[in-house]
Amino acid sequence: MLMTYLHVDMDAFFASVEQHDHPELRGQPVVIGAQPDQRGVVAAASYEAREYGIHSAMPSREAGERCPHAVFLPPNGKRYGEVSRQIMGIFERFTPYVEQLSVDEAFLDVTGAQRLLGTGREIAAKIKDTVKGETGLTASVGVAVNKFLAKLASDMDKPDGLTVVPNSKQEIITFLAPLPVGRIWGVGKVTQNLLESKGIRTVGDLQETPERLLSALVGKHSARHLHRLAFGEDEREIETEREEKSISKEHTFLHDTSDREAVRHTLLGLVDDVGRRLRESGKLAGVARLKIRWKGFKTITRQRTLNHPCRDDFSLREIATELFMTEELVKPVRLIGFGVSGLTDRASRQLGLFDDISDRSKREQLSRAVDDIRREHGSKSIGRGSGASQ
Repeated sequence: MLMTYLHVDMDAFFASVEQHDHPELRGQPVVIGAQPDQRGVVAAASYEAREYGIHSAMPSREAGERCPHAVFLPPNGKRYGEVSRQIMGIFERFTPYVEQLSVDEAFLDVTGAQRLLGTGREIAAKIKDTVKGETGLTASVGVAVNKFLAKLASDMDKPDGLTVVPNSKQEIITFLAPLPVGRIWGVGKVTQNLLESKGIRTVGDLQETPERLLSALVGKHSARHLHRLAFGEDEREIETEREEKSISKEHTFLHDTSDREAVRHTLLGLVDDVGRRLRESGKLAGVARLKIRWKGFKTITRQRTLNHPCRDDFSLREIATELFMTEELVKPVRLIGFGVSGLTDRASRQLGLFDDISDRSKREQLSRAVDDIRREHGSKSIGRGSGASQ
């Protein structure tokens, strides 16, 4: 299953909240910021004000000159925060994987929600409808296989837009090619002028520019970054601020590999890291999740609910190995990941007939002892056996 990300961006958020709360302002140019006769800048502008060329960071005096009849209002941070929390709460009804970027935008990983809620487009439409119904505000949403493309798409049909980026590699390249090079993350005015001076005006031009030539212009690191984005490649994942919802760790191989034992060994190292962080949090895991990304960026995820919440390395390694051994390595592996969710503060009281609570306790105690040794003497001071449960 391909990953499905949404980028949800509220439309002219501050100004829209004011127009919602004060119906007499609807349809009028509204500017949030300092008064036009004061020193200060514009914090936000309604779409009606934007028609006069008013935008954020513009001096308020200039905004007043462009549109003398605009309504200037001071920012109401408390109110905007209230509405923002309401909107983020709506997002979390659809998926626990929400990365809030600011008061008015967020990334959502809805990959696992599709089985119940429909396609990425359908989920995006439901979110837009829910936000509009409960807050009276509109949002623009981009749907794509990664964060870069999703954010790019959310800005393509504002306001109240919904744009879906194609899934296939070639379609993504074609989708990006006609866009101005300035739409690429990391291309500011200076870099854009530099690229355009060399005839690189569109993303398509960037795609056709050899990376070595690009390196001479912007440096090796930036060239690699821009080239990957030009082809729609972005491996970043949702980063939730609430650690209690999930804990995960991933590893991207320097070279794609078909060595099953090497991949399994790396997986066990990830499991150890997740287990340590789980114990440090004081939580127990109820769900384990394996992630494999193949060469070509297709990604699969497999998860299993644990019979009893746990936080010891032995149990986590066993479940990770079971999930991994059921998968055939059909292509070279680019990335392997392991995570846990369904975190809880206490173990299940309903033990099975043959469950030994003392054995589970010993496993956790031993895992903590290993944590202490590694903390004091380094992560490589004590290794693991070749077996999953050793």
